[in-house]
Amino acid sequence: MRFILGFIGSVFAAILLFSMISNLATYAKNPPAPLAAEKFHREPKELALKSDGPFGKFDKAQLQRGFQVYSEVCSACHSLKLVSFRDLKGIGYNDAEIKKIASDWKTQVPSINPDTGEPAGRKALASDNFPAPFANDVAARAANNNALPPDLSLITKSREGGAAYVYSLLTGWANADTYRNEHGEKLPAEAKPGPNLHFNPYFANLNLAMPPPLTSEGQVTYADGTKPTVDQMAKDVSAFLVWTAEPNLENRHAAGLAVSIFLLVATILAYFAYRQIWYDAKRAVRVTGALDPVNQAKSKRAKAKQGVIG
Repeated sequence: MRFILGFIGSVFAAILLFSMISNLATYAKNPPAPLAAEKFHREPKELALKSDGPFGKFDKAQLQRGFQVYSEVCSACHSLKLVSFRDLKGIGYNDAEIKKIASDWKTQVPSINPDTGEPAGRKALASDNFPAPFANDVAARAANNNALPPDLSLITKSREGGAAYVYSLLTGWANADTYRNEHGEKLPAEAKPGPNLHFNPYFANLNLAMPPPLTSEGQVTYADGTKPTVDQMAKDVSAFLVWTAEPNLENRHAAGLAVSIFLLVATILAYFAYRQIWYDAKRAVRVTGALDPVNQAKSKRAKAKQGVIG
């Protein structure tokens, strides 16, 4: 019985080995053709923000401009459900301004009519999170050709490239018919956008349902007089979304700096303590073990008592 089972197992292993070798040979002779998404996808552009690096700090003027771009352009489709209105105090707005922003927000907060018990809406309060632009995911898909706009609260944390990805995507729409990659190759027909899709080489599969949201200079009017070019608006809203994803970034940087200084000082003090106390200390090592003369004498007495030779 064992012989039969062993034979069956050997045959099965031989079949698996033959299949693996034949598949490897086929792959070597006919490697798969690269996908269009691999050949035409582009890495995010370089984007330098003041919040970058271990000592980075937010530019509150830029964050306010970015919030303005979000509120006037992006909020029509994208939610910011993990951020509350009162959090805007962190980018320089005072309490009165925050109350005004919440009260004037274009989407009301879902509520219940106390008189009828029917669903209703109310103006937002400073304590409310930003209300979603659509009642639910079904309504959001129905308004966006069955595509669900992602929430932007953590978008710079959840996408590879972070703020650089957001900036590149917002400035990266191109004409699929005239686009060329770095090798001068044209986009194949099967990779071109279908109905209700738009070509953007910075998107993972090249085509997405969102049309360009930033289309022209002056789409928003900045209160501080900054020129609202498409590039500037994209940078500002990318910086704002870095803040929404990590509003305590400055505190984390400050804490990290304090801890680093503490560890450096503690290391220096520990070194000087070692030099002062232990560096010249000499340890007396006592001979122990089987070769210790005292232990050898005890062994000889024990052997003699037991009549053991040696």
